[in-house]
Amino acid sequence: MSSTVKLPHQKELFGQPVGLYILFLTEMWERFSYYGMRALLVLYMTTQTVGDDRGAGLGWTNQEALALYGWYTMLVYVMSIPGGMIADKLLGQKKSVLFGAIILCLGHGVLVMTDIWAFYLGLGLVILGVGLLKPNISTMVGGLYKEGDIRRDKGFSIFYIGINLGSLLATMVVGLVVAEWGWHAGFGLAGVVMVLGLINYIYGQKYLVEVGNFTPSKGSENEISYGQLYSRLFKSPKQLTFASILLVLSIYGWYTLDWAYGLLFLFLTAITSLLMMIYKELESQVFKDRFLVLLLSFIMVIIFWGAFEQAGGLMNLYTETNTDRNFFGWMIPTVMFQSLNAGFIILFATGVAGFWAKRKLKGKEASSLFKMALGIIIMGFGFLFMVFAAMEFEKSGSSSMLWLVLAYLFHTIGELCISPVALSFITKLAPVKYAALMMGVYFAATGLGNKVAGIVGESASDYGELTIFSGILIFTVIIGGIFILMLKPLKRLTHGVEEKERDLKNELTEGFELADQ
Repeated sequence: MSSTVKLPHQKELFGQPVGLYILFLTEMWERFSYYGMRALLVLYMTTQTVGDDRGAGLGWTNQEALALYGWYTMLVYVMSIPGGMIADKLLGQKKSVLFGAIILCLGHGVLVMTDIWAFYLGLGLVILGVGLLKPNISTMVGGLYKEGDIRRDKGFSIFYIGINLGSLLATMVVGLVVAEWGWHAGFGLAGVVMVLGLINYIYGQKYLVEVGNFTPSKGSENEISYGQLYSRLFKSPKQLTFASILLVLSIYGWYTLDWAYGLLFLFLTAITSLLMMIYKELESQVFKDRFLVLLLSFIMVIIFWGAFEQAGGLMNLYTETNTDRNFFGWMIPTVMFQSLNAGFIILFATGVAGFWAKRKLKGKEASSLFKMALGIIIMGFGFLFMVFAAMEFEKSGSSSMLWLVLAYLFHTIGELCISPVALSFITKLAPVKYAALMMGVYFAATGLGNKVAGIVGESASDYGELTIFSGILIFTVIIGGIFILMLKPLKRLTHGVEEKERDLKNELTEGFELADQ
C-alpha cells in the first residue's frame, strides 16, 4: 500500500512529482535574476557617476536609494495580489507563470541600457513579471499534491532550496561580473538566466498537465466574483463603516505624505475590504476561523521581512562602507556577502526540517505557528551581532566581517523556520477557490515588510546604525514572544488542520505495515 496519494497520470522522481522539479528550476532561475539585481540595486544607485571601476552609477544619496529600494521590493510582491486575481479569474496559474516569465525577460533586457528611462521601465517590467509569476508558481507546487498528502511539506522545502540555490548563484557570480564588466553587464546576466528559466518551463509543460489550468466559472450558486464581493460591501454596515474609515485615512495620507503613499493606502483599503467580504461569505465558522488565523499569520510575515530585508538595503550599505572586507589581500565584493544567506539555507535546510520532524514525532510542539514565531525571535537575535559590529565600528572605524557572517547565519535559521512553513501553511488553510489570491496576499505582506525595511533603513541617517540594529533586535524578540503566548487560542482556531494531516499519515503508515504482513 502506498503512503502517498498521486494525482492521475502524475510521474514521480525520488518520491516527488516530476512537475516539482520543473517548477524548482523555473523558480531557481527567476530568483537568480531577482536576487542578482536586488544585490546590485542600492549599490548602483549610490555609486557616483564617475570614478568607480564598476562604471557610472546614479550618484544618489543613501536615503534616496533606500527609499526607492523599499518601493521597488514592496511593489514586486504587492503585485502578487492582482497576479493571483488574474490567475484565479482570467488566465489560470500555468499561463500566468508563462506570461510573467516573458515579461521578466523583457524587463531585464531593458535594464542593460544605460538611460535613466530604461532604468525605471526595466524596474516596472520586473515588478509586473514577478507579480504574475511568484504567487502562481507557488500555488502550482501545492496543486501537485492532494489534500492530506504527507509529501507536501517536504515538497515545499525542496522548492525552497531551488529559490535559494538561485539566490546563491546570483550573489556569488553577479558581483564578479560587475567588477569585471560593469553594472549593466550584471543586469544583462540576470536577463540571460531568466531566458533559461522560461525555456525550462516551456519544456516541462508535459509534467504539469494536471495543475495550474484555468477553469471558467459556470455560474454556480457558490461561485462569487470579486466584483460581487465588493458590491456586497455596501449591504454590510459594519464592514462598510470600517472600509470608509480606512478610505478617509488613505486620503489623509495622500495629502500629508505624498501621492505614492496615498496610492498604497488606497490599494490596501481595497484589499482589506475584499478580505473582509471573503471572510463574511465563507460557508462555515471553521473556514472563517482558519481564514482569520491565516490573516494574523501575515502580521508575522510583515514583521519578519521588515527586519530580514535590511540585507539588501542598510546591511548592504554597511558592508560596503563600514566592514573590513579584506580576506588575505583580496577585497571581497560587497554583493558576495548576500550569498551567505542562500549558502546557509542550502547547508541547513535539511537539518532544520529534520529537527522539526523529530520534534513532531516525539509529540512536542511543532506547529506552523510556533515555527513562525520562533523564526522571528531567532532572526531578531541575528541583529545582536550587527549591534556588536556597530559598536566595534564606533570604537575603531571598522568592523569585522565575522559579525556579518554570524548575523546572516541567525537570519537564515529564522528564515527556514518561517518562510517555507508559511507557504505550506497557506495551502492548508486558504479556501480553495481563493488559493491563488491568498498566496498573492502572502507575497503582498512580504512586500509590505520590504517597504518597512526601506523606511527603517532610511532612518539610520538620523539615528545611526547602532540604534536601528538594537531597535530591530528588541522589537522582533517581543513580537515573537507575544505570538508564542497566543499559540493555544490560535491553534484552536485552525480546528486541528495539522493534527488531521498527522492522523492521516499514521493511518497510511499502519496500512502500509498491514500490507507488508
